[in-house]
Amino acid sequence: MRNVLVTGSGGQLGSCIKDIEKQYEGLNIIYTNYQELDISDLSQIEVFFKSNQIDYCINCAGYTAVDKAETEADKAFETNATGAKNLASICSEQGAVLIHISTDFVFDGQKTEPYKESDIPNPINVYGASKLKGEVEIQKTLKEHFIIRTSWLYSEHGNNFMKTMLRLAETRDEISVVSDQIGVPTNANDLSTFLIEIITSSSNNFGVYHYSNEGQTSWYGFAKAILEPYKRPIFVIPISSREYPTAATRPKNSALNIEKAKKEFNIQPPKWEISLKKVIENR
Repeated sequence: MRNVLVTGSGGQLGSCIKDIEKQYEGLNIIYTNYQELDISDLSQIEVFFKSNQIDYCINCAGYTAVDKAETEADKAFETNATGAKNLASICSEQGAVLIHISTDFVFDGQKTEPYKESDIPNPINVYGASKLKGEVEIQKTLKEHFIIRTSWLYSEHGNNFMKTMLRLAETRDEISVVSDQIGVPTNANDLSTFLIEIITSSSNNFGVYHYSNEGQTSWYGFAKAILEPYKRPIFVIPISSREYPTAATRPKNSALNIEKAKKEFNIQPPKWEISLKKVIENR
């Protein structure tokens, strides 16, 4: 029996892992939220690991308020960088493997093709910078790690773009959505399955991997797909980033190339449109 710690389990990814855990034997999954385990507190992590003999840690904990991070940089770095370093340090001491969730926002968006793991990160907002710092700290501290960069995460759980669009559709006939930012919507249910399969595969090919669903689109295209089966017609209006200013600058292109993960773990993530349809039908 392998003990698996999931930090930040109150979010959508942790919730999705809870939904599938019964499908996997031989795993004892321990879920903690911020109140139960603050990853920015090194002593808390040390006590927890020694008490529970952790074999794998899936770090879903993170400061994810992209715009708010511009004025709360200290908080973002405390969780996303210091917290990641703390987990890596204790995993190193205790002989545990760390699976850390990172982001497409470590890239500047200037590339016209999907980003590979070998591309040089260059974040253009505080959130991306804090997540990149976390990656660097892990790589300096712990060999036995998997850093999983993902993008545009959504599910039936938590707060996300899909649920925002459906909520707005309840009271609006038209919704304006940015059309000049390209990326890949990722179903958190699919990502959660991938994370567990990293563990069950017992792979020791550690390093950075990209994971998303297949294909790419704009936020406008994503919104159109979300609202297409809605109970009444909603007019989705494409607008430019200039017409929808935000505190944090977003990359123009943050699509991820997932060929490395597909090859190493023998997986075939579904197309984003197909995966989205399943979530909407089952919510």
